[in-house]
Amino acid sequence: MTERIALVTGANGGLGVSVTKALLEAGFQTVGLAPKIQQSDFDYPKFTALAATINSLETARKAMETVIARFGRIDVVAHLVGGFAGGKTVAETDDATFTRMFDMNVNSAFHLLRAVIPHMRNAGGGRIIAIGSRAAESPGATVGAYSASKAAIVSLIRTVAIENKDAGITANVILPGTIDTPVNRKAMPGADVTQWVQPESIASLIVWLAGDAAKDVTGASIPVYGRGL
Repeated sequence: MTERIALVTGANGGLGVSVTKALLEAGFQTVGLAPKIQQSDFDYPKFTALAATINSLETARKAMETVIARFGRIDVVAHLVGGFAGGKTVAETDDATFTRMFDMNVNSAFHLLRAVIPHMRNAGGGRIIAIGSRAAESPGATVGAYSASKAAIVSLIRTVAIENKDAGITANVILPGTIDTPVNRKAMPGADVTQWVQPESIASLIVWLAGDAAKDVTGASIPVYGRGL
């Protein structure tokens, strides 16, 4: 089998580091995309840093064209970009927060999907994997904007799966509970981190979804709740 090309968005984030390393160690030629990422961030010969944003269709297309120009194709996209805001009820949530959650958690994926799907269809296949949240299916109080945006990404990815099943493209979304990252530990210093999901668990699932064994898995929303079930 020819070498596969994987693109990871948010590659140097709390989850992105684990996912990027896992794909590299599984043998994927891996492009790590983030606004501030350097080649030295990952000491692997198959790693390529791509300093870019995907905050518009134009920037997403430019990023995809850069990868295609170098490697000829994109076989796997692991879209990890996202953000969190909480602490206010829906009635208290301001327009800026609601817009920011949809920009980070939905619009970035929308731009990326429109940019990469035509390439995958032309190539005759591909794997799309996005990170949602447990809150997409089990919303809680004071996280309304975040939960709504994560529910939207689930719907978007499942729609992509239906629209592209004829082209050999799979699209799945992972729904983790709280992930054990430095940012989350700092934000919740008193939390019981033993209940949190390890980034490596999600990374190994992404590697599996990117492989041959998962060729028949598409349109799935996969819960990864850890001991916090």
